[in-house]
Amino acid sequence: MPTSPQGFESRLDQLRNDLVDQGRRVQTMLEEAFDALFQRSADRARSVVIRDDIIDSADVAIERAAVSLLGDATRQGASLTDVQLRTVLTIVKVNNELERIADSASEVATLVAQLRPDAQPYPDTFRVMANSVVGILRDSNVSVLRSDPNLAKVVLQSQHAVTAFKDALLRDAEHKIAAGFMPPDFAFHLHELANQCELMADHCTNIAEQIIYLTTGGIVRHVESSWIEIPKN
Repeated sequence: MPTSPQGFESRLDQLRNDLVDQGRRVQTMLEEAFDALFQRSADRARSVVIRDDIIDSADVAIERAAVSLLGDATRQGASLTDVQLRTVLTIVKVNNELERIADSASEVATLVAQLRPDAQPYPDTFRVMANSVVGILRDSNVSVLRSDPNLAKVVLQSQHAVTAFKDALLRDAEHKIAAGFMPPDFAFHLHELANQCELMADHCTNIAEQIIYLTTGGIVRHVESSWIEIPKN
């Protein structure tokens, strides 16, 4: 019985490369979404939304290629190693998380159209929050590229910072509304953006969990504002 079907490793390498490329596309899309938001550019925002179709097409292609690879292995009676099987499963799961991040980036771009021409500037807290999310996604992508569990663990801890930024942003908005310094519609706009930022950070932690699973076999769980790793076996 063959340990893997003919051409399995080369096809698996191609899947890895395709996933890395997808991560880069999603990161570029997110960066451009925030640029459109801060520049209040409706044209740039529309360009970002169009990019989502490209991400969706690549998402489908990667999933189909992974299913085809496993299907061929089954038909050839191959016996895959734990690492080979975990790699394919990780690619499929990370691919899905990246597509969800792209959806949130598209939502950020869509929110540009809701801004009134006289809307006040974004608080510094939100700008730092946005930059943090971009940085977390970048680290997630690098952890995928390098199969780096240590960097993946950094991503897990970074997610807490995004939640803290969201809490601070919303508390500040409440105080400014009460004092008459912020219109309620702008506060609602900030709330929607903060929700999308937190959602994207959550997806990044899911990617990080998968990289830890791939490289160590351990399963990571979130417990009372901390992360624990359940070792393999």
